[in-house]
Amino acid sequence: MFCKKNKNIKYSISTELPLLIIGLLVVTVGTALLCNRLFMSDYYVSQKAKALVASYDLIKQATQNDTLDTEGFDDRLENISNRYSVEILIVDVNSNTLKFVSKDPDRLKFKLWDHLFLQSNDNAPTDGEEGEIIVNNSAYTVEVCRDMRSDSNYIELWGNLDGGDMIIMTSALDSIMDSVHIANTFIAYILIGIMVIGALLAWLIARRITKPVLKLADISDRIARLDFNARYTDKSNNEIGFLGDNINKLSDSLEKNISELKTANNELMRDIEKKDRLEEQRKEFLSNVSHELKTPIALISGYAEGLTEGIASTKEDMDYYCNVIIEEAGKMNTIVARLLTLNQLEYGEDRVEIVRFDLAAMLKNCIQSTEILTKRNDIEVGIDCPDELYAWGDEFKVEEVFVNFLSNAINHCEGEKKIEIKVVTVGDHVRVTVFNSGQRIPEESIGYIWDKFYKVDKARTRKYGGSGVGLSIVKAIMESLNQRYGVDNYDNGVAFWFELDSARAEVGDDL
Repeated sequence: MFCKKNKNIKYSISTELPLLIIGLLVVTVGTALLCNRLFMSDYYVSQKAKALVASYDLIKQATQNDTLDTEGFDDRLENISNRYSVEILIVDVNSNTLKFVSKDPDRLKFKLWDHLFLQSNDNAPTDGEEGEIIVNNSAYTVEVCRDMRSDSNYIELWGNLDGGDMIIMTSALDSIMDSVHIANTFIAYILIGIMVIGALLAWLIARRITKPVLKLADISDRIARLDFNARYTDKSNNEIGFLGDNINKLSDSLEKNISELKTANNELMRDIEKKDRLEEQRKEFLSNVSHELKTPIALISGYAEGLTEGIASTKEDMDYYCNVIIEEAGKMNTIVARLLTLNQLEYGEDRVEIVRFDLAAMLKNCIQSTEILTKRNDIEVGIDCPDELYAWGDEFKVEEVFVNFLSNAINHCEGEKKIEIKVVTVGDHVRVTVFNSGQRIPEESIGYIWDKFYKVDKARTRKYGGSGVGLSIVKAIMESLNQRYGVDNYDNGVAFWFELDSARAEVGDDL
């Protein structure tokens, strides 16, 4: 079906084209009917006059060749009369009839004398008749006459032949006029029928031509709104198909260029901020690392000394001391690895690549990968998200942000034991929210939770092995993407959220 008409389009080609074709048909048919009505009668009369003149020439040639009295000429004269519906009379100078083809030759003879008499009297009309001379020369005269008494029309030729002979030919025009009227009516019906059929064909042709054009218009509109899923799929071997292929190539090129532009712009913004924060971050990093590693190092040192001094006298004590050392060493390794990741993000040494990706698919994959943890802790996980939702961002880093939020929610889920993930579109952005039931974050701590090594509940954090770096990594990633993030307290729990640029503008009706 056709795409929805754009409100900015004042005149649609799907309407203009059939109207234009129908208008041309109406003008053509109307002109044909008008010309037929105005000029066909005159054309018939002119053709009848030409027939009379041609007959006159044949008869005159016969008189010159002295074949007027032959049987062959009689047949020719009869043929002329039948062919052109003409009555013919030829008389000599003494008014003797030489040849005639007529039911009433005397009537023709009187007409001939009347014409000759009138011609000699300044062409005064015969009583009860009026006429219009078409041809008038020294040899003959052709005239259209109207008999007022019988209300009939006819065309006549009279004149002189060689040797003093005279001729008159007459043909009734009423039958011709009736034929003209019938022909006009018939042709009018034919032309009207042609116009109706032509209008239907015009609509079908216009629909065939404009349908792919409107598809291309809708696709280009969607691409203009950065919906690069729009594709022209009709494989026609004409200019429209060629244009559709080029629009598809343009869409791919635009998506690639926008991705590169966003990546370059993002790196530029990070470089601007990097110089100002570099020294401060270095000092803060060294301070936090030394503080965070102090406890595991002290534990490792203490238990190692205990082993050296023989405090652990039994195998169970020795295993306990060794397990503590291994556990604390593992925590140190995790802290160092996450700090290195955080350091790369904050120093801009980790390249951020902005691409267009399916956010909905990524979220569902992450939820599925943590299913074993949520079931072990009897946590109910729900997600409210479209089947397909595209966004701009570094897919792997966005996944790390979501995994941090989801892990945080699993570790702090209490009460109803519910985790709810919601994805909504806010203007040109997509917001992902991860809510977990449980305790609220103290208001005085909300401003510090994104800082490195900050822990709201140190005992609880240490219980599940948290390092206090996860939310700092979230902060670094979101700032590297130049996107918003945050946390909101609710009566029954806490919701962490982040935003990304939407990569799919609102799309019109499907093609």
